[in-house]
Amino acid sequence: MVRLFDAIVVGAGPIGGYLSRKLNEHGHSVLLLEEHNEIGRPFQCAGLVNPRAMETIGLESSILTPIWGANIHSPNGKRVSIGDPNVPRTFSVCRKIFDEAVVMQSIATGTEIMLSTKPISATIEDEFVEVKIDGSNGSETVRCKLLCGADGAHSWVRRKFKMGSPTETMIGFQIEVTGYTGDDGVLDMYTGNGIAPGFFSWAIPTGETTRLGTWSKANLMGGTSSEEFINRLMGDPNLNTRFAECSEVGRFCGPVPSGIVRRPLRERVALFGDAAGICKPTTGGGIGPGFRQVDILVPLLSKGITDNDLNASRMKNISSKLKEMKRDQRKKRALRDAFLTEMDDNELESIFAVWARPEVTDLINEFGDIENPIPLGVKMLREVPEFRRLAGRAAKAILWS
Repeated sequence: MVRLFDAIVVGAGPIGGYLSRKLNEHGHSVLLLEEHNEIGRPFQCAGLVNPRAMETIGLESSILTPIWGANIHSPNGKRVSIGDPNVPRTFSVCRKIFDEAVVMQSIATGTEIMLSTKPISATIEDEFVEVKIDGSNGSETVRCKLLCGADGAHSWVRRKFKMGSPTETMIGFQIEVTGYTGDDGVLDMYTGNGIAPGFFSWAIPTGETTRLGTWSKANLMGGTSSEEFINRLMGDPNLNTRFAECSEVGRFCGPVPSGIVRRPLRERVALFGDAAGICKPTTGGGIGPGFRQVDILVPLLSKGITDNDLNASRMKNISSKLKEMKRDQRKKRALRDAFLTEMDDNELESIFAVWARPEVTDLINEFGDIENPIPLGVKMLREVPEFRRLAGRAAKAILWS
């Protein structure tokens, strides 16, 4: 007999796990598919979870280091330090523990999970989606009222149903090291076209180790590999005292999709998280926005599942609830371009000279938010004359998009 579920979720990362749990809590049966043989591997993320997302999921036990501040380094090594030790801004987590715990929450609420299993075909019918899956126990055909793709940047679900592509895709590369000489509770951000063209590199404390990473876009990299950019960062004579004792213990690489796809929902199919292009264009973070997307859409999708009415028109209407997220992404991308991507190193040095002024640093500490930089960006454009000149090419987009 063909088994029928209310929903099948492809991808058992944190977004897929949280989505499965929320669907369970709305009274629906869920089958969660994961192509790998364990949860939390491979690891392709900087591993930061913002306070709002952590409160949503309640997994403080996965925190390795609370992060309250940042040292931002100019291309020539000038440093601007921001933050308040009494105000945690984000948390560095063990993604293995975090992902497993999110999925266990979904299993505890009723989700059935199949590891080492992936979909190999899917057909939309009037009353259901028929999905053929392949796993360690062979092939099986299952049916669902709603098929959800939470299967990452290379989403099979998105490609199968031709739902579009993210607005942009960045390339992220990260190594884990011992011996980095950073400051407790503070991450380091490094800028410059020699180490992260148009973007930045990072050093994130994770307890006994540190995650060193860089990201950019292929069209800005000039054929240089991400690995070479990391090597340049660690060998920079202005910064190398922090890297002198580093020893690599692991490495990870993956795409960072940002900009919600053209059709995140269609008849009986929905995309979530990286698969939908939910990542923030300013930091590449996807867990917080992915959780918010789930919270926005699940109540509406739940009603459609109960009615078994998930036709194209209804799904398009539900999709419209993501308009504000799309608009927010456009603003953040314009802000990033204004203050970072469209700057050469000389312009970045000019920006750092302004950031270093005490009154501007105070402004950053008062209005800065790693999850929502728009209020700070608008405040700076309005109140700091140098920023109006430096970022004028994107000011209109930030203020009016």
